[in-house]
Amino acid sequence: MSDRQAPLYCPYCGEEDLRPNESSHGAWECHSCARVFSVKFIGLLSKGVSSS
Repeated sequence: MSDRQAPLYCPYCGEEDLRPNESSHGAWECHSCARVFSVKFIGLLSKGVSSS
């Protein structure tokens, strides 16, 4: 199985200047706003999402 898709935008500033963080597995650093973050999958909704 391949690695998961990398985030395309910083969730804080919306910029695209992201790089993997060397010190923490799965963390990303934004070189525009100097934040380090990770994206975590929590789970699925029990009923799923209904389309309107």
